[in-house]
Amino acid sequence: MNSQSQRRKNFKIEAFKHKVELDPKYAERTWKVLEHAIHEIYNNNASRLSFEELYRSAYNMVLHKYGDKLYSGLVATMTAHLNKIAKSVESAQGGLFLEKLNHKWADHNKALQMIRDILMYMDRSYVPTSHKTPVHELGLNLWSDHIIHSPNIQARLQDTLLDLVQRERTGDVINRGLMRNITKMLMDLGSSVYQDDFEKPFLDVSACFYSGESQQFIECCDCGSYLKKAERRLNEEMERVSHYLDAKTEVKITSVVEREMIANHMQRLVHMDNSGLVNMLIDDKYDDLSRMYSLFKRVPEGLSTIRDVMTSYLRERGRVLVTDTERLKDPVEFVQCLLNEKDKHDKIISTAFNNDKTFQNALNSSFEYFINLNNRSPEFISLYLDDKLRKGLKGASEEEVEVVLDKVMMLFRYLQEKDVFEKYYKQHLAKRLLSGKTVSDDAERSMIVKLKTECGYQFTSKLEGMFTDMKTSEDTMLDFYAKQSAELGDGPTLAVQILTTGSWPTQPTAACNLPPEILTVCEKFRTYYLGTHSGRRLTWQTNMGTADIKATFGKGHKHELNVSTYQMCVLMLFNSADGLTYREIEQATEVPALDLKRCLQSLACVKGKNVLRKEPMSKDISEEDVFYFNDKFTSKFVKVKIGTVVAQKESEPEKQETRQRVEEDRKPQIEAAIVRIMKSRRVLDHNSIVAEVTKQLQSRFLPNPVVIKKRIESLIEREFLERDKADRKLYRYLA
Repeated sequence: MNSQSQRRKNFKIEAFKHKVELDPKYAERTWKVLEHAIHEIYNNNASRLSFEELYRSAYNMVLHKYGDKLYSGLVATMTAHLNKIAKSVESAQGGLFLEKLNHKWADHNKALQMIRDILMYMDRSYVPTSHKTPVHELGLNLWSDHIIHSPNIQARLQDTLLDLVQRERTGDVINRGLMRNITKMLMDLGSSVYQDDFEKPFLDVSACFYSGESQQFIECCDCGSYLKKAERRLNEEMERVSHYLDAKTEVKITSVVEREMIANHMQRLVHMDNSGLVNMLIDDKYDDLSRMYSLFKRVPEGLSTIRDVMTSYLRERGRVLVTDTERLKDPVEFVQCLLNEKDKHDKIISTAFNNDKTFQNALNSSFEYFINLNNRSPEFISLYLDDKLRKGLKGASEEEVEVVLDKVMMLFRYLQEKDVFEKYYKQHLAKRLLSGKTVSDDAERSMIVKLKTECGYQFTSKLEGMFTDMKTSEDTMLDFYAKQSAELGDGPTLAVQILTTGSWPTQPTAACNLPPEILTVCEKFRTYYLGTHSGRRLTWQTNMGTADIKATFGKGHKHELNVSTYQMCVLMLFNSADGLTYREIEQATEVPALDLKRCLQSLACVKGKNVLRKEPMSKDISEEDVFYFNDKFTSKFVKVKIGTVVAQKESEPEKQETRQRVEEDRKPQIEAAIVRIMKSRRVLDHNSIVAEVTKQLQSRFLPNPVVIKKRIESLIEREFLERDKADRKLYRYLA
């Protein structure tokens, strides 16, 4: 056992005693074999070769340190072949030039693959250590140097490619497959070859082409046609890239088309006579507007250009609309026009401008601008609602009612003087509730909920109080008749609505002289009510009531007349007189002159409702007129409603009065805001107070800085605030 291990330890491998020497001509001979093989590969005779033997030969050359000889031989052999190929390509005529180049490129690639397989060992060991270019890359570089950059090929190749693109742009059909192969060859040779030898000149030529074409188009086309052509060209270029150019070229070529066809002509396009942006908006050209939006979106300042033109057009159109004296004659039509304009431009923004928020904001600011140019907008919007809630929404479904109310709310949001709207809305709601002329309580309540959501509880508390009063009045009347029916007998039936003074827009009015029959029932109700509710006071608002009267005309024709309280007072006089002068009626009823004239006008001058006749006959009422009961009155209806001739809009004095009431109501709100601000800030300068008060109150109205100053003075007088002794512009809060 020990002897065996001893023997193992002594075992040695020794080198050969004689030196092994290679044949001195080995490298040359082996290279000749490889060189011949490369020639055969380029001559398409590769099938005769033994690739295994060739690989072994190349392997041995590298192994025996002849890598340099092998590599330099390869470069020389390939260069020689490529020079022959260059001459062959140069000799190709006309359209065969690209085909020959493409064919030779395919052959070169195939040859390169085989050569790389044979020289794989050199690629793996010799090339990295000697910092040489790998075989495949070497083949591409040599092709680039000797073929693509050959003096007789480079310019010709570039011109041919650009000419084919130009021909395709002008409508010719070209061999896209061949183009794709050639541009792919340039890309395979490296991005710098593709860019320098094709892409840069392609972009320069394209810029010249589109600059000329855009100039030509803009001279002869309208805006819509020009945009179609620009869109088509843009799509063509993107399609061209997808078919035979590098994907990275797309952003560059589209940028050229955008600059030359759109950016350079934006102002001229939007302002083009008879076909520019304004004409498209007027004529609802959705497709053209959508095309303009998508094209202009691609260039800097494109969308802001459209937006600016649209805004100035809307403001001017709106200004004309709200100052048109003809339109102002009909408030309902006026508001309907505003809503139609809003619907029209909302549809344009959603359909053509991709519902772009910046365009929606521009539309909103434009509407806010011009709606507030007309200080009667709050009144007119309330009148529009009044019309809809009286009769306009009759038969409409709940969804349709909601749509109309939402549209009106949208206009309401634009109002700066929301408190003025509130004043009018309260007046109109009161008339609807008291006359029972509302389409539905649900619609009325829905509107109040919307106003409450928009402006808060304070805005709608009085409106909700009006509904409460109507319900309470109903219950009170049921109780009154239950307790007093025996005393009342067959006298006139009375329906009283008891209105809480603070909730309803009632104004002190001169009480008219009620007919004795009515006065008796009224006094009984007063006694009942004050007996039930102590500490309350009742004032009859005769200007707000209605009455149903049974009347008998000639030949026994009987009708039931639905009239106002004032009209009832007038008609009841004719029970004891056939004819009365205006002055006699005025003296007997004591109805205010303006109301009396309207009242007599509706009783004597409206065809089909003329239960009185007057002499002399005319549309207007004068103080010398005489009135007679019209025996000959007939109507196909048993019930005849005689409305009072009213001005739908307020008269100038009424308008001034409402404005004055609004201004008075604003004073405590401004003062409350000032006190709130000063209580939290303690010391503040004048300008900061004005800014803070405006910010707090702008949801209801925009306070006038002059009025704010007056309210500050008033608060100083009442010792809520004081001026700082050192700085007169500073105010201090006094606890």
